Amino acid sequence: MEIATKKQGGAMVVSVTGRIDAVTAPEFEKGLSAVIAAGDTVLLLDMNGLEYISSAGLRSILTTAKQLKAKEGKMLFSGLKGPVKDVFKISGFGSIFKIFETEEEALRQL
Repeated sequence: MEIATKKQGGAMVVSVTGRIDAVTAPEFEKGLSAVIAAGDTVLLLDMNGLEYISSAGLRSILTTAKQLKAKEGKMLFSGLKGPVKDVFKISGFGSIFKIFETEEEALRQL
């Protein structure tokens, strides 16, 4: 798993590639916590390069969402595809979070 961040359009865009599973979820969560600790409260998670996410990854997302809620922030998602999109749909994350097809579309909604 790799995480890259860039500030764009009032949001911190966090691009994730590879897999988020029981092994990589703690690192993923720690990376997002660091972004929030640095003062960013609007996160756009670009999942275009994500191939797989496990329940541990979903738990990390929920933990981060709780941190953001406490700071009146928000989390958006873009680029979900294949099995990752299916997991979001089945888990109900699609009704909890705002999900967009592209990063540009998500940034326009801010």
